[in-house]
Amino acid sequence: MVEPSLSVTIRPLEPQDEARWRVLWDGYLEFYKSSVSADVTNTTWARLLDPDSQVFGWVAEVDGVVQGFVNCVLHANTWTTAPVCYLEDLYTAPDARGQGAGRGLIEAVTTRAKTESWHRVYWRTNADNVTAQALYDKLAKRTAWVTYEA
Repeated sequence: MVEPSLSVTIRPLEPQDEARWRVLWDGYLEFYKSSVSADVTNTTWARLLDPDSQVFGWVAEVDGVVQGFVNCVLHANTWTTAPVCYLEDLYTAPDARGQGAGRGLIEAVTTRAKTESWHRVYWRTNADNVTAQALYDKLAKRTAWVTYEA
């Protein structure tokens, strides 16, 4: 097991993070055995940096190197007047897992949610991603909702 790092820094994405974010994004897509077009990746990156977009992202630096990211979508909801946040993408480089990056990224989003009075933060993961679920079960309540896609 990897020893927890003493120097995990969570911060908003910055333009100079693009190359490393793209490497991690590719790893994330590979982890989920998925792919998206270059246009989708380029648009996602642009949205993450656009201050007028409802999409935002942060990175986790471990010992000064970007080793993880979170991409989120803040949106309206029909059950509340406050916005809700979909934590859509969360990824930590395999060699940096267990050092607190994933936990730090989730906690940064949930702290912002409390500070800005969002109704909730929610996310989903693949049923076989049990390693991540071990962390998620410590940080949030697992619901009974089932996801459908058409």
